[in-house]
Amino acid sequence: MQEITELEKRIAAALERIGKGLDRLPLVSRAAPAATGPAGQGAEALLRAQLEEEKALTAQLQARLRAAKDREARGDLQEKVDRLTQELDVQGLELQRMRRVNAALREQLESLRSAQASGVVEPGQINKAMQAELEALRAARLTEIAEMDEILAALEPHLSEARNA
Repeated sequence: MQEITELEKRIAAALERIGKGLDRLPLVSRAAPAATGPAGQGAEALLRAQLEEEKALTAQLQARLRAAKDREARGDLQEKVDRLTQELDVQGLELQRMRRVNAALREQLESLRSAQASGVVEPGQINKAMQAELEALRAARLTEIAEMDEILAALEPHLSEARNA
C-alpha cells in the first residue's frame, strides 16, 4: 500500500513538471517571436524532448501503479479464498460430528423402543439414550457456533469500514 502511495506522489509530481513545462512554452514563443532561427528551435526542441521524457515517465509510473494494484487485489482474493476454505473445513468437521452423533442417537432410541415394546426398560439404556441426545445437542450447538463465526467473518470487513467512517 505504501508503494502505491509513493507511485501516486511520483505521478503527481511528474504531471506538475509537465504542466510547468507547458506553461513556459507559450512564454518562450511570446518572448522571441522573431526567434525562428536555430536558438528558438533549439529551445522548443528541448522543451518537446522534456515533455516526451515526462510523458514516458508518467506512463511507466502508471503501469507500475496498475501492477501494484493488481498484486494487491490478487493478495486480497487469495486471502478470501483461504478464509473461506478454512470455514468450509470447520463446517465439514462439524457436519461429520453431527452425523456420527445422530447415528448413535438413532441406535439408542431404537434400543430404547425395542426394550419398551418387550416391557423391560433398563435404567442403563435410558442413561445411554439421554447421553446420546445430549451429545447431539452439543454437536448442534457447535455447528451453530461455526455458522455464526462464518457470518461474523463475513460481516467484519463491513463493520471495520463502518467504524472507520
